[in-house]
Amino acid sequence: MAKKALLSFLAVLTFALPAFSQTATVTPTPTPTPAIFKTSSAEKHFIQHVIEDQEKIWTSPFRLKSHDTRWVLPIVIGTGALFTTDRVTSDWVGQRGGLPGVSHKISWGGTAESTLGASAAFYLIGRATHNAKARETGVLALEALIDTGIVTEALKLGTQRERPSAGYERSEFFEGGSSFPSGHSSSIWALATVVAHEYHNDPYIKYGAYAAAVAVSMSRFSGRKHFLSDIVVGSAVGFAIGRFVYRERHDTDLDDPGPKTTTWSRPRFVPFYSRGTVGGSLVWQF
Repeated sequence: MAKKALLSFLAVLTFALPAFSQTATVTPTPTPTPAIFKTSSAEKHFIQHVIEDQEKIWTSPFRLKSHDTRWVLPIVIGTGALFTTDRVTSDWVGQRGGLPGVSHKISWGGTAESTLGASAAFYLIGRATHNAKARETGVLALEALIDTGIVTEALKLGTQRERPSAGYERSEFFEGGSSFPSGHSSSIWALATVVAHEYHNDPYIKYGAYAAAVAVSMSRFSGRKHFLSDIVVGSAVGFAIGRFVYRERHDTDLDDPGPKTTTWSRPRFVPFYSRGTVGGSLVWQF
């Protein structure tokens, strides 16, 4: 009997040992490489993306649908109206003296040094702090700025509009100028749009970026560097390209969960009776 018990114990021990050994000996799980250390598609195929962007941007008018007229038509009509009033509005600012000193300082935010520096800052800080969102913001902002710069310079070369300071030929097209559209406006709006879309859950960053873009754009008008139509079209170009780049290249895995929503239940009245006392309680679970 004792022999059978011993054999049974050994048999059980034989089958149990692997289980004990698996529990006692824990094989360390390799730590996956964080996504921040991997080269994203936006970085790896950056040049290819810029080339693809240009093809899509310049051919986009041929892909318009009938329902696009609801926003294309107002833009065309509004821009045409601005063209006819550009001289009047610009001369009015000139007669009132304008704000050339302040405007020059504010408009610095739309220069290549400022916008490219901002995109580089996002990228470098993102790498240094392992912040994937900041890193992507820098990459997409740079892509949008390059796309916007190409389109803006092409339009300037094609229209050759004279600036407000050109004298009698001011506002005239095909006169060798470089007023249309505003490069400062297009650049700052491209940068601001990418930043605002990346941090859309943070109202301070989102609306702060747009506010900065409005300030820089209007400084070009108050400083008599551009006409209103130059600024409106430049801003529209920057915004459209910034949004396009974000939608094409953004990694949705980086999206914030956003603010939590609370689900409220309907209140319930729970009556009770105890020793002649009648009452109840209102229960509202959330």
